[in-house]
Amino acid sequence: MAAGAGLPVPRGPLREVAAVFLRLGAIAFGGPAAHIAMMRDEVVRRRQWLTEEEFLDLLGATNLIPGPNSTEMAIHLGYRRARWPGLLVAGACFILPAALIVLALAWAYVQFGTTPQAGSVLYGVKPVVIAIILQALWSLGRAAVRTPLLAAIGLGVLSLYLAGVGEIALLFGTGFLVMALAAVGPLRRLLAVLAAVLVLAAPALGRAAAAAADVPVSLRKLFLIFLKIGSVLYGSGYVLLAFLRRDFVEGLGWLSDRQLLDAVAVGQFTPGPVFTTATFVGYIVGSWPGALLATLGIFLPSFIFVAASHPFVARLRRSRLAGGFLDGVNVAALALMAGVTWQLGRAAITDSLTAALAVVAAALLFRTRLNVTWLLLGGAVAGALAHL
Repeated sequence: MAAGAGLPVPRGPLREVAAVFLRLGAIAFGGPAAHIAMMRDEVVRRRQWLTEEEFLDLLGATNLIPGPNSTEMAIHLGYRRARWPGLLVAGACFILPAALIVLALAWAYVQFGTTPQAGSVLYGVKPVVIAIILQALWSLGRAAVRTPLLAAIGLGVLSLYLAGVGEIALLFGTGFLVMALAAVGPLRRLLAVLAAVLVLAAPALGRAAAAAADVPVSLRKLFLIFLKIGSVLYGSGYVLLAFLRRDFVEGLGWLSDRQLLDAVAVGQFTPGPVFTTATFVGYIVGSWPGALLATLGIFLPSFIFVAASHPFVARLRRSRLAGGFLDGVNVAALALMAGVTWQLGRAAITDSLTAALAVVAAALLFRTRLNVTWLLLGGAVAGALAHL
């Protein structure tokens, strides 16, 4: 029987939960898939907190709610082991090491990031980041785009994103569209597709593209933006790029494309959830208070969603309509990733050396299981050598 389906939760000491997730948060390199694999090894194989089937049920539930999957998995497992205190402690301990490391790097970036030496390192890292995102896009796309219809919908979402339609409308509109397609006949499917395209395209056709205007920094606005992102973002942490670019680069003018790429590089280089990119952005925009509020805003919804969904894990995973909604938001998330990768790639790949670094990094990612940390280090060294 699945976890959350009515069985009593075996309790464990809270200090054990804290120790496990602090350690995982400090060593979990490689992205959400690697994080979840480490958690499975720790809590299923070594500590036997739950069975393989129960672990898979929790993993399925994390895919049906917004937010960072590996962080939400940690929160689920903490609740499974130590109820409400475990939920809070597991999530906080998994996030804390990465947030502190990113905060230290953000301070160093603000202090030294504009020097020629630091600039040369980032010059070599940025094209590697683009290659990492492309590899993630390819791997996730093979799993998410399972039919020609989903592929066509994904291309439509990409076109609408590049035309200026907002990310939230695209994610939820596509999710509800695919959910509807799972429940109606062929003729109604065609009509639903046409109606959705017209509805989503209307805002883009009705407005002219506007340049970003500088807006004074507001900590309250910073917190609310990250709270919104944490509440609606499905898919890989890389989809975060689309939201950050629209809000902070195009909408408010608080960041440049280069600063956004630097934030992504730091999120990749450090262990733990990629969403700690928010900590970096918050520090650049609002110093220490900004870093704290950005981190709190983007992760708070995950705790709420896990607490609300945990009792319904088994039913959510078996629901046809919930599965259709998830298929739709996953395809939309991939389309957003593709759009923002194209936009950021133009800022990162500026000459023959950066192009070569991107190609070599992509080849290594596609042909080997090399940890992305080594690729980022290699890009940094290549950039520093080029400067010398």
